[in-house]
Amino acid sequence: MNKQSLGFAVALAILVGGALYFTNLLQSPIIHLNLALKTSYHNMLESIQHSIDEHFNQQATIQDLQRKNHFYEKELLSLHQIADEYQKLLQEHNSSFTTTPQTTLVRTLSYVRFGDPHRVWIEMDKFDPKKVYGLLYRGYAAGIVVGNNKRPIALLNGDVKSSYAVNVGSSMAPGIVRGNNGRRLIVEFIPTWIPISVGDEVLTSGLDRIFMAGLKVGKVVSITKASGYQSAVIEPYFYGKNPAYFHVITQVR
Repeated sequence: MNKQSLGFAVALAILVGGALYFTNLLQSPIIHLNLALKTSYHNMLESIQHSIDEHFNQQATIQDLQRKNHFYEKELLSLHQIADEYQKLLQEHNSSFTTTPQTTLVRTLSYVRFGDPHRVWIEMDKFDPKKVYGLLYRGYAAGIVVGNNKRPIALLNGDVKSSYAVNVGSSMAPGIVRGNNGRRLIVEFIPTWIPISVGDEVLTSGLDRIFMAGLKVGKVVSITKASGYQSAVIEPYFYGKNPAYFHVITQVR
């Protein structure tokens, strides 16, 4: 082999070795960058998929809780009515009854007029403007629903025209509760011969056919007597919260 051929072979070997060395050297950061990009891409996809799954899971959970809440509200009303009928059964020893209270979920739209927190427009299906409906919030008596220009309007507990029949204390003293354009309510026309006390619980009586008996209204904080009757000021369990949704009693029995 002459010197020229040997030099060519050596040069070729150097070129091949250099190419392999520098190719690995150059490929290494490119490979690392490519893997990093792929990892970031898959992490981003997983994160997006997780967020989507979480969103739909939350939405499904909310819908499920809303259905359960409506179910439990209806069950609570049934239990109140059963308890009321059971007491009558014990007293009379002869009673037959059915439990068919019906409620519907309604949405608050707006105040009827600014500055008055006791009246709100509501959205209600199958509304009869000739009827008076009982309004509930989390099982508490919250007011009544009446018609105004054939539209449903909720008169909350504080409104002076929001009134319904109640019983006061363990003596079951009858009376009519109404609002006073303030936080506290007034129970009027309580017979003086029936004892009541501060701290007594006020419950719906069901005699007005607006509410069933036994729904909680509030507790007595003071008592006055005048003109052959007693009046009681009560602290209501529901006042002025104006939630986005209420339940309306569409059928008592």
